[in-house]
Parts: sequence; structure tokens; C-alpha cells
Amino acid sequence: MKKVASVFVLFLTAFTLVFAGGGSQKSEQQGNLKGKAKYIFVFIGDGTSIPQRTTTEMYLASQKNTRNYENAVAREGGTFGAGNGVTDFTPAIERMLMSGFPGQGFSSTYSSNSLITDSSSAGTAIATGLKTRDGVVGMDPTTSFPYTSMAKLARNKGLKVGIVTTVSLDHATPASFYASVPSRDFYYDISLQLAESNFNYFGGGGFKQPTGAKKDQRDINEILKEAGYKIFNTKEDFNRLKAGDDKIIAINPRLDSDKAVPYAIDLDDRDIQLSQFVAKGIEVLDNPNGFFMMVESGKVDWACHANDAAGTIYDVISLDEAVKAAYDFYLKHPNETLIVVTGDHETGGMTLGYAGTGYDAFLNKLSGQKCSFDAFNKEIFPAYRAENPNIKKLADVYPVIEKYFGLRPYNATEVARLQQAAKGGDSSAYITLGQTLTESETADLEKALAYTLLEPKERPASSPMTNDYYLSYGYMADPFTTALVHILDQKSGVSWTTFSHTGLPTPVSVIGVGNELFNGYYDNTDIFKKVVAIGQLE
Repeated sequence: MKKVASVFVLFLTAFTLVFAGGGSQKSEQQGNLKGKAKYIFVFIGDGTSIPQRTTTEMYLASQKNTRNYENAVAREGGTFGAGNGVTDFTPAIERMLMSGFPGQGFSSTYSSNSLITDSSSAGTAIATGLKTRDGVVGMDPTTSFPYTSMAKLARNKGLKVGIVTTVSLDHATPASFYASVPSRDFYYDISLQLAESNFNYFGGGGFKQPTGAKKDQRDINEILKEAGYKIFNTKEDFNRLKAGDDKIIAINPRLDSDKAVPYAIDLDDRDIQLSQFVAKGIEVLDNPNGFFMMVESGKVDWACHANDAAGTIYDVISLDEAVKAAYDFYLKHPNETLIVVTGDHETGGMTLGYAGTGYDAFLNKLSGQKCSFDAFNKEIFPAYRAENPNIKKLADVYPVIEKYFGLRPYNATEVARLQQAAKGGDSSAYITLGQTLTESETADLEKALAYTLLEPKERPASSPMTNDYYLSYGYMADPFTTALVHILDQKSGVSWTTFSHTGLPTPVSVIGVGNELFNGYYDNTDIFKKVVAIGQLE
């Protein structure tokens, strides 16, 4: 065991030396820097790497392409797979705004103790330029001393500072920019440090433990008000915020049980979009000395933990729309603005490609999903069960499956008819066939439904992570919900390897002053160094 540990330490050390970036090259790049960023935006898509961004762009293309692939295959009597003979369709990608930025690079994401990071150590690396171990926020690996974030450096230089996130304000990534705690789970301690931060604008989610883990502490909302913060949680109050307003905490009117903003796919007119939080932040923070804003699209990560491709895509789109709000500001101040868009790590082992779809992908099928896994798991399906208390078999839930996932029940006679029509070039039959459950998918759903109909305490344990139950259903939702998103994703050509994070590098897309410094492959700690150099924050 000691030998294995030694080999791991040697490998991790070598990995660090190879990918941390050469000091002389970095100094040379910074020495060539022209200009200074007065307005700095750092966008973090939590759990977002190349798979999430690419799948989103291909999904967007599938929604715009009027001659979609399934129709093309059906018209020409082709079959799925390489060499299918289709000649009137060219796959396309609808590029997001961030993908067109002139500065493009990649950053490695490992933490001080693991090749696969968690959000606290990754957030700390980006925010402070220093590694720490998983679970720690804004401190060294031994939790002996605090680190200083780029946001605090900006504040100390006289810039106004804003923090925006779609998860709770005391969550790991936003906390990395204003707090230093031994554990990311110390939510109350994190919120106390938020009150002491003297930052000017917080927007998005709420607080997970406003009165502490044991509900025996003074309410953080009272402490925040004493510190001079004004808390708003209605759209009317949010819309009234204006330039010059200071020490603002703007919370979305609707929050989930984790005090996070709902998934982008579930938002409606009652909610404040991430792009609106950014636009309002710009309005409030803009001043002659400049400002710094960190913006996290946090629920990409959560959707990926649940292997929910549609939910993931909508939150990535929301991230790009938020970037657009900053980009509009950049167009007015192109020589003074820096916009950095990155991810802290990849989640889910997402990939575009599934064994059952061969060389094809049918991302337009994801449009059949009308809600996030979370909304279906916690609201829609429980309500359906309450209205239909005698559910015993899969046939009893087909209406809710088709309504929210676009999946049709398997019927051997109907499948045979659709197959015959599809061979004759009937594109509608071909598409309907693609939305119809197979026998094996039906069996998988029946098994998952049986587990879900059990009381939670009667279901198999979700640990250890090696057991079949966990490997099939993870931990984010009930088995039936997880099976539904898996089946729809696979039919669309999307697959997953894990319910956790992976060690993939993350893309870094940049526009504005010094964007050329972000080209290449470097460590996530170098993002801090580049931002600080361009903003002259030290």
C-alpha cells in the first residue's frame, strides 16, 4: 500500500511540474502586456468542459437546422451509422459567443491531493492562484493560513466587487472568492465572512444555513443588515436597483431546497435570469475606479451529477447569455475590459457519442424533455403519484413520461408498422420510432419504477459507490427519474461515465485587454496570475 501511495505522489508531482506552466514563459508574456483592465469579469461554468460546451452548440444547431438528420435519413431510405448514404445533410455547430473569443486555452484542474478536483479546491486555485486539497476553501492544504483571492485584491485596489451565482451564495465556488474555511460544509462560517467582505454586490441564490448547522446561531440576515447590506428577493425590488446603490444582496424570488436558483430549463417569468443578475451588477458596480465581477453558472455541475443532458444544455446556454451581458459592456469599453470564461472541472464524464447510436447523434430529441431531472423528481412525479395513488406498473405512468420526456410506450405491433413506414421514406414514422421505447428500455424503466415506488429506507443503499444500485442510479434523484434521463440521453447520442467529477482540463475563453496571455495550456492557478497581471491588482 505504501508503494502504491509513493507512486501516486511521484506521479502527481510530475504532473504538477509538467502542467503548472513555465515561469520564464509566463513572465515573458506578462512583460509584453499592453494596457490595463479596469473592468474584470471572471465567468465560471461549474462542471463545464469541452463536452458540455460542444454538446450545447450541437444541440443549438439541431434546433435551427430545418433539414434535420432524422428526416434526411428517412427520405433517402438510409440507416443510422457511418456510410448511411445521406447526402443532403451536413452536421453543424451553432457557436456560442464565448467560443468566438480571440483568446482560447485550456487549464489543468487537479488539486493538491487528487487528480480529480472538487469545486472548493478548484475554485480556490482559480480565485487565489494556489492549490489546496479537496474540501478546503481559500486556505492552504493544512488549513494553517488563509489565501488572498483576486476579488479581495481588487477590493483593496479600490475596485467595486460583485459575486453572482445560480447556487447558494455560501457554496464552494463563490466562497472561494471571499472566504477562507477548513471545510466547504461550514456554510454559516462562510456566510459570516461574506458579511465581513465589504464587497458591493451579491446576486443569485440564498444561504444554506442562515442560523447555522444546528439552527442555534444568530440569523445571518440580521448580521448582514448590521454590516450595511440591503437584501432584496423580489423582481420589483431588483428592477428598482440603480447605479450608486451599494452593499446589495439580490436573491432570486424562487429558491430550491438547497437555496439555489432553479435550473435554467425550469425558470419562468417569476425568476431573474443569470444574464439579468450580471446586467444589474454592471449597473450597480460601474464607477470611475472600475470593478471586478465573478459569475458562476453553478447548476451545470448539478445537472451533470444527475447525468441530465437537457438540464445541462439549458444552463450552459444561460451561461453564454450572461457572458453576452458582459460582452455588451465590453463593446463600450473595449480597451479597459477583460472577460474570462472558464470551468472549474468537468462533471459526469459527459460525451457526445453512445454505443447504441453508432456514429450518429440526434440531439433534437432532447427538446422532448420539458423540465429538469430535479423538477420531475421533486415536484412533477410526486404530484402525479398523489393524483394517481394506485400506480403499480409502468403503463400507469406513460402519460407523464410522454408529456415531460417525449418518450412513447413500446408496442410490438406499432413498432413493426413504424419500421415498415420508415423504410418507405416516411420521415414522421422514422422520428416517432426514434422516440419509442425499446423492449430493453421498457424493462429498465420497470425496474427503476419498482425501486422508486418503495419507501426510500427500503431501497438498496447508495454506497459503496461500487454497488450496482449506485452505478445505475447515482444519488441525485430517484431511480425512475435517473433512468428516464439516461434513456433519453442515450437515444440522443449522449452518454456519461460517472455521477462525480472527472480530471479533464477545462477551456478558457477570453476577450479584452491581454486576452492573448490566455492562449495555450496551463494550470488553473495561472488564471489568477494572468488576471492579476492584466488588472494590475498587486
